[in-house]
Amino acid sequence: MGLFDGLSAFPPTPADAQGHVQEKLLAALIGRIVATEADSVGLLGSTGGYAYLTPSERQRAVRVAVECLGGKRPLFVGVGALRTDDAQALAMDARKAGADGLLVAPMSYTPLTEEEVFQHMVAVAEAGELPLCIYNNPGTTKFTFSEDLIARLAKVPHIAAVKMPLPADGGFTGELARLRARLPQDFTIGYSGDWGAANALLAGCDAWFSVIAGLLPAPALALMRAAQARDEAEVRRIDARFRPLWALFQEFGSFRVMYAVADSLGLYSLAPPRPILPLSGEARARVEAALEALGAP
Repeated sequence: MGLFDGLSAFPPTPADAQGHVQEKLLAALIGRIVATEADSVGLLGSTGGYAYLTPSERQRAVRVAVECLGGKRPLFVGVGALRTDDAQALAMDARKAGADGLLVAPMSYTPLTEEEVFQHMVAVAEAGELPLCIYNNPGTTKFTFSEDLIARLAKVPHIAAVKMPLPADGGFTGELARLRARLPQDFTIGYSGDWGAANALLAGCDAWFSVIAGLLPAPALALMRAAQARDEAEVRRIDARFRPLWALFQEFGSFRVMYAVADSLGLYSLAPPRPILPLSGEARARVEAALEALGAP
């Protein structure tokens, strides 16, 4: 199994109101993931709040994760930045700190062209010198990687995987077939968007890049292992328990919901970075009910 295959758990990055990473809290979250034997840890993804942290705090988070993992699980790190030179610097920092791989989203303010994104990704891959996963996340970046661009990037040294959004039409099988026909055999194709994970896994994708596994790794891993065993009935059973939580993710965004989940589980009580506001009232009550339906501790 490759670096990016299987269940990749993406923990939030606990930070105070000034954006300082809370090292003990982050280490505790990573410890929970290691204890359940998820296949890898994805640090500083979108739900990890990388866009809200300074480079020095991102470096601090990587150091904490490397020390906590101690080589027990592979670690790949989000190094997205508005400027290419900043992303290159973050990639080199992650490699020097001991990360095993990189995750790169093309952050932007000015909308980017395909050629701009291609050259950006190549530059970061060359600087990082680690296996790199393309982060295709149009919901936040407003840029969609075409299948042509993914195929072009797959020929670049070090670029080894893609983290895909859920297809608008739910057509996982067709999309996977098209991509596999154009990509190297060992190129990992995985999906984010937890509410579509069951269908993506049953369609035969290589990886689930999971938000919820960052706080609830055990039930997420159970779903993953059932899919790997081709036990569709068990996948559907577990996914049904997750559905109230998936509905909240879709309505409010997983970033907001995960802060409420962490508080409800007693893991930490922190506000998201402003201008993001915490969930309250009826939405918070629904988080509690969703966790109860899941049987979360």
